[in-house]
Amino acid sequence: MSSGTFNWAFIGTGTLAKQVAKEITNSGRHRIVSVYSRNASKREAFAQQYGALAAQSAEEAITHPDADAVYIVTPHTSHAEFALQAIDLGKPVLCEKPITTDAAKAQEMIRRSREKGVYFTEAMWTWFSPIANQVKKWLDAGEYGDIEKLHFTYHIKSINYAPRVSDPMLAGGALLDIGIYPLTYIYRLFGKPASIECRGILQNGIDTDEEISLTYPSGKVYTASVSLLDYKGLEKMTLWGTKGHTNLRFYHMTNHVKLCRLHGKNETLRAYGGMLNEFDLVAAEIRSGLTESAYVPHQATLDVMELMDECRRQMGLVYPFEKAAPGEG
Repeated sequence: MSSGTFNWAFIGTGTLAKQVAKEITNSGRHRIVSVYSRNASKREAFAQQYGALAAQSAEEAITHPDADAVYIVTPHTSHAEFALQAIDLGKPVLCEKPITTDAAKAQEMIRRSREKGVYFTEAMWTWFSPIANQVKKWLDAGEYGDIEKLHFTYHIKSINYAPRVSDPMLAGGALLDIGIYPLTYIYRLFGKPASIECRGILQNGIDTDEEISLTYPSGKVYTASVSLLDYKGLEKMTLWGTKGHTNLRFYHMTNHVKLCRLHGKNETLRAYGGMLNEFDLVAAEIRSGLTESAYVPHQATLDVMELMDECRRQMGLVYPFEKAAPGEG
């Protein structure tokens, strides 16, 4: 692996893949050398645009001799399949969030990466950003004092963002697609809660809305409201403490954060909050020989997956591919 351009095998060519590819290649620090999608015409067009190999199989893309790592950006339901294949082939993996559809599969993916000694992490771009990590630093330093309120909204009306979002066979719905952002944010600030309560709306086999409360041993309750169907509240974080507060819009990708102190001078950080952060940092971690990311540790991925499993259990959300076939079970 050279210290120059970092080379990627892309598994997936959909909406997000196109956004990511444009951003990282424009930087000049990343190159796409191989592409695989089950849709031949899409992979050909994508590969041609980036001067990459249009691989006839995932294995061909993964084992491209110039590929330094694999980026998996397919629907949630195929993340485990491709990630495990890449790990078994010895290639580092950056896998889109959620890394899979349930905690049991996530545990298997993490176990396999540890056994093989292969780098594997979840592409939770928020926590590769200096903005979210600055909020965490202020919190840990006591800058907010005793937290009186923490509430997230993620009402984005994204039901038509991509076909997978509304498809129950692809684990579509609000929780796995966007609810993971506030849940991960709360978890990274405060750890795993003592309990979680989730009330949701199910339509056409997917969850469209959630109201989520996380209760901690201290008795503190932090909340999130999520919807694919409206813009009520947009995407906002409200963090209020006895010593200071922070209000963030577009918290999962923002370029700006401000600590408003009740007594003393306010503090502001401006920094790039886009997807390129994770690709730069993951490349650096892989080059340094790490097999687990310091930014999105395996335990964080697994714990949030377990929280989402519990939300699904409370809502009664079972995807069609999880239901026993007639005569089974």
